[in-house]
Amino acid sequence: MGGAMDLVSSHKTKKGNSKIVNSCDLPLTGKNCVDMTITDKCVFDVDSEKGLILTEIAENEDVASIVGATNCEFVVAPDVKVMGQIQT
Repeated sequence: MGGAMDLVSSHKTKKGNSKIVNSCDLPLTGKNCVDMTITDKCVFDVDSEKGLILTEIAENEDVASIVGATNCEFVVAPDVKVMGQIQT
């Protein structure tokens, strides 16, 4: 079973760079251990062959805004749905 990685509270770093990138410039502490990435804008499933697959999108976002917020390639799932809210 894969793990989850917390991308903090924003999709951008303090320098304005995207946190979701095609390749990492830093030393890797874990490789191929994440199967899902969740941000405030969307949810990506991580497939070892296909890469990132956009599966859910926030209500106030669209695919174009996700493209603008990331610095990587991804596939849009044919059944993308609106992100659900957690009931507390």
